[in-house]
Amino acid sequence: MNYPCLIPKSLCKTSVHVELEQEGVTKYGGKLPKVIIDTKCNYQDGAKTELTAEKKLITINGCALFPGDIAPELSVISAGTIKVYGEVRKIAKGTKSRNPDNTVNYTKLEVE
Repeated sequence: MNYPCLIPKSLCKTSVHVELEQEGVTKYGGKLPKVIIDTKCNYQDGAKTELTAEKKLITINGCALFPGDIAPELSVISAGTIKVYGEVRKIAKGTKSRNPDNTVNYTKLEVE
């Protein structure tokens, strides 16, 4: 069965540079190389103001949505950065949303 893509490519117009860190180490104990992707996404961002004892704190967060699986070689996306609109943001959470047949429908990266 063919499942509809919930994030169509026609809605992905924001250029983004993604660097994903792989989990694990090489056979010599070093870090595995980063997975680097230049593509387009549907990006939504926002800001939240929290009052603290020292006046206030503004937190900027966002969400990048990609059709399909942007990193099929990674089973889980846990860390990395994205560069969008000239700003480098840290990936807080990565989600691969799956269809009932276990294929990836879309990838969601939540950033700080």
